[in-house]
Amino acid sequence: MPRKKKARGKIKLKTHKATSKRFRLTSTGKLVRTKGSKSHLRRHKSKRTKRLLAEMLPVEGAGIRKRVHRLAPYLSKSSAKPIARSGGATK
Repeated sequence: MPRKKKARGKIKLKTHKATSKRFRLTSTGKLVRTKGSKSHLRRHKSKRTKRLLAEMLPVEGAGIRKRVHRLAPYLSKSSAKPIARSGGATK
């Protein structure tokens, strides 16, 4: 009995999950990123510094935008802010 031939089409691209967690698209189509240094050692940082770390920065370089689009081709415009992850007690 002959095997069925698979329908050939476009190959689905796999999203690089770390990239999709770090970058977002705004409703106007700008690529924005989160800042680092937010995960630990926060109790020694001032309130102002911690507040400034919550901001998202637009990605300026065309090369980086191109690379992010290649790594995460299906990056959605739906959520412009990533999930806020607070790590434990802060004083």
